[in-house]
Amino acid sequence: MSVNKKLLEKGMKYMLYALPLMFIGPSVIYNAFINKDNVWHYLVLGIGIALCLMAVYFMYKGIKTLTDALFENDK
Repeated sequence: MSVNKKLLEKGMKYMLYALPLMFIGPSVIYNAFINKDNVWHYLVLGIGIALCLMAVYFMYKGIKTLTDALFENDK
């Protein structure tokens, strides 16, 4: 069982992209809910939700790439 090292590296990069987003996104959403009386409330909330969705996407893409690298999924 050989491992495709290029795909493995690519999958790890996706996971590393998702790691900071998993902490920044909820922090931005929390900040938006603390400042409800501010004019920028909905913009900050939208940015926080977008960051969380990007984290989910990068985690999905990273796990999929890692499993493709480990289990030799030929495309």
